[in-house]
Amino acid sequence: MSTGTLPPAGDWIRGISIRQPWATAIVAGAKPIENRPQHWSWRGWLLLHAGLQTDRTALRLPLVARTIRGRDLPTGAVIGVARLTGCHQDPDGSPPCNEWAEPGRWHLEFTDIQELALPIPARGQLGPWKPTEDLVAQVRQQLPDLRP
Repeated sequence: MSTGTLPPAGDWIRGISIRQPWATAIVAGAKPIENRPQHWSWRGWLLLHAGLQTDRTALRLPLVARTIRGRDLPTGAVIGVARLTGCHQDPDGSPPCNEWAEPGRWHLEFTDIQELALPIPARGQLGPWKPTEDLVAQVRQQLPDLRP
């Protein structure tokens, strides 16, 4: 299937902007969830965009430090893709669903996480955003099997 026969990017894929080092922990395959303040109804492929800001406090957390050791922390770029398969909150008083889960937050559940070999500079935004056709084409140059 050529790029020309895919549905428009806004119909099958979205983007999510995540501060570093959290974005790198996801593409490293160690962090299969992302904590968010609100429920997300979108399900499907997401471009994983490393935002411009770095959470400096997180860099000192042992779990994060072990996960990102020796890895670059690009910002302002798409660094991978993942399939968003669910969104949940842990019930009050129950243990967290994952060691990366924050109590009281919504947990976006990722599968099929793939890291890009070369980060692609891009602008992100809050909430799920629609990538441009050009950005999706650049991602598909590195991940040609990426399909709706």
